[in-house]
Amino acid sequence: MLPVTVMADRVTLHELTRASAAELSDGGSGGWQWAPGGPDEGSRFAAGKMLSGMDAGRHRTGWGAYVVVRTEDGRAIGGIGFHGPPEDGRVEVGYDLAESVRGHGYATEALCALTAWALSQPDVQTVYATTDADNTASQRVLDRAGFRRIGDTPRPIGGRESQHLYEQSAP
Repeated sequence: MLPVTVMADRVTLHELTRASAAELSDGGSGGWQWAPGGPDEGSRFAAGKMLSGMDAGRHRTGWGAYVVVRTEDGRAIGGIGFHGPPEDGRVEVGYDLAESVRGHGYATEALCALTAWALSQPDVQTVYATTDADNTASQRVLDRAGFRRIGDTPRPIGGRESQHLYEQSAP
């Protein structure tokens, strides 16, 4: 099955292939020309997790890591994607942007587009995300994308004790 592409107004989301994920996780560009400061470490980590899922047979097309490409110049500006395929109607999303392009609404646009795609799939009723309690920029992205804070995570993630939990459900 071909990788998924999700179109938005100013960005296009391209799901990583095995080859692009391998190159990105190994410190390369993944085959993209990046905006200054990219790719962020989160994009590299997500590419590696996607590869692990592929190797273990858990990966499903559409439910992996994507590169966010700015339409006006074709530059990769960040990453977005799922932490794995949906479970019990829920799927977790994460995102990052190169520091040089933050503050222009690209993360919100990418998150809106990928969330709409996920909620249009028959096995997803809810998309959720977690953010550090002090990451107000990410919280603003989630708020602008129509997510609502539903509380804190029931368990620390990655050694962090304070994470906020946000979600958006199908209408």
